[in-house]
Amino acid sequence: MTIIDKLATSLGRKDEGPNQELAKYIADEDDRGAVKELIDNLYNRDKNIQSDCIKVLYEIGDFKPSLIAEYIKEFVALLDHRNNRLVWGAMTALDAIILENPEAIYSTLAKIVDVADNGSVITRDHGVHILIKLCSVKPYADRAFALLIEQLKSCPTNQLPMYAENAISIVNDTNKAVFIETLLSRLDDIEKDTKRKRVEKLIKKWS
Repeated sequence: MTIIDKLATSLGRKDEGPNQELAKYIADEDDRGAVKELIDNLYNRDKNIQSDCIKVLYEIGDFKPSLIAEYIKEFVALLDHRNNRLVWGAMTALDAIILENPEAIYSTLAKIVDVADNGSVITRDHGVHILIKLCSVKPYADRAFALLIEQLKSCPTNQLPMYAENAISIVNDTNKAVFIETLLSRLDDIEKDTKRKRVEKLIKKWS
């Protein structure tokens, strides 16, 4: 059996179980040939095969990011794809491998931010995660933080508490004033009391 034969679609399954099991198997076996086969089938004529392939790839990224890190160009190219499943799947994969090769992903940051701004909630979530992780890499921290602040200023209020909470790990004495100021500027926009309280808690922590 080929790797494609083991995908959920090929097995007639509608759940993600086979894809998740396959990803763990490939990661455990360090099977680079299998990864290449998945990459090659991202443009398969069957959209279900495409979707399964990107699912397995970003799941591999969670288990062993180094195994898919050489395919940054391929994932970035998918950000322009008409199939939204491939777009947010590619952003998920980039999120998984960002710290494997931050320089390569940083060079495509304008593209990533643009797609995040105009994409689905999941696409934006992972785009913001990428920025947060880049903030921890010194050569890219300043620009990544500036872009992160722009996201905090413009993101939907439903997402704001989560983004702000995730960003806490990279807030420091140098950037905390801008961080707090940004959150304060959004408080009146937050209609749900529970979400506003989460943001107020962060402001209090860093004030």
